[in-house]
Order: sequence, then structure tokens, then C-alpha cells
Amino acid sequence: MNDQCRMDDQRTPAVRCDGVTVTLGRRRVLDGLTLRVRPGTVYALLGRNGAGKSTTFRVLLGLRRPDGGSVALFGEPWRSGALSRVGATLDGPALYDHLSAAENLRVHVRLTGTSRARVTEVLDLVGLPGTGRRRASRLSTGQRGRLTLGIALLTDPDVLLLDEPQNGLDPEGVVELRGLLRELTAAGRTVLLSSHQLGEVARTADDVGVLSGGRLVHEGPLAGLAPDGELERAYFALTGPRVPA
Repeated sequence: MNDQCRMDDQRTPAVRCDGVTVTLGRRRVLDGLTLRVRPGTVYALLGRNGAGKSTTFRVLLGLRRPDGGSVALFGEPWRSGALSRVGATLDGPALYDHLSAAENLRVHVRLTGTSRARVTEVLDLVGLPGTGRRRASRLSTGQRGRLTLGIALLTDPDVLLLDEPQNGLDPEGVVELRGLLRELTAAGRTVLLSSHQLGEVARTADDVGVLSGGRLVHEGPLAGLAPDGELERAYFALTGPRVPA
């Protein structure tokens, strides 16, 4: 990756990967991945399906051990104890459908030792007031996405890892999510998200990393990637267009 793509920031990255390699069968999913996520920012990780975004999240969460390279959270080599400061959504909503929205949160309250009072706070935070008694199976797709985000926020984490958080949200929900992410970063939190919604990334992200073939082909401030605001054009220039001319 061109050194000019690097971000000029002397602060300790909240999330850092150095030369991370992951091989599945004969396929190298991550090929020497190196990235830096600045604290207090929204970092959008972009790439086609199969580019390695979800695998990157799994490595950061300790769900997949890399074959090579290193990972650091909060400036320290990766350790499971640091995950107490990390909230995450991965692979879509994973809810107990027979439980209510509030009960789903209470399960994680017990697992994390969080105050039960946090349940009501989180339901309000993610735009689900008044739905606490409704079974998860009766929630809309967008509401299930909000509840999943609520679970990630339950411990008031310093870092959020969000896999396609806009999926299933209506336009109002997307705008509310954007505002929530900006509020979190304004308070010093860090957000690393993956997304295919380039228009929303252009409105939300501070920094962008573009994955292609398991390598980061660009990393830097959003304005550096698309100074004219044409993020879609810049993205396809890096990854190769697969759309009709």
C-alpha cells in the first residue's frame, strides 16, 4: 500500500493489525493485512464480498487465530481481557426469538455483569422505547438490527466493531444510526464498521480502508480517497468495476 495512504496521527491506534495472514484451505483470505484505527473516529472497512472484512472482525474478536502477523487493542498485544472494552455485531442478528427485547438484553446483562438499569437506557438509545416486552420474533428486520446494536452497546464499550449495521434499517433508522455513531465518537469512542452502502459511508466515516484480495489497498481519511465526494468512483477504481458500463 502506498505510504501516502497512511494516516498522519501520532496517537496510539485503538485497533491495529500488522501483517495479519489467514488461510482457509488453499485460499489466503487475509494476505499481510496492516491497518490502523484512530481513536475517537468512525473507520469504514470497505470491500467486495469475500474481500476479508468479516474475517478481519473475527480475528479482532479472537474467533479466528491468524496464521501470521499480530493484533493490538488499545496499544497492547491482543488478549481476551481487552474484549471487555469491545462491543460487536457480527453475521447479523443473533437473538433469542422466544424472549422479549428486554429479556434478550438481560441475558447479556448477566453474562457481562452490567447493571439491569442499563437495559432501559439501551432500548431508548437504539430507538426501541416501548418494545421491551415484545418478543424478538415479532420485531421487524430493522428493529432486530437495532436490538443487536443495543446488545453491542450494553457495556458502554470503548470500541465498537459493527458488521453491516445499516442492514434492514429504514431511512429514518439509518439517519438515527449515523447520529448515534457521531455521538459515540464525540464522546471518545471508536467505531470500526464494514458496509456496502457507500453513500452512507460518505456521510458517516472519518477514515476508510479498502480491502481487495485480502490486502488493504487504501487507508486514510475519507477526504483523501474521494476529495470530489465521488466515493463510489474511487472505490471501483481501487477494486475494479464489476458493473455495466
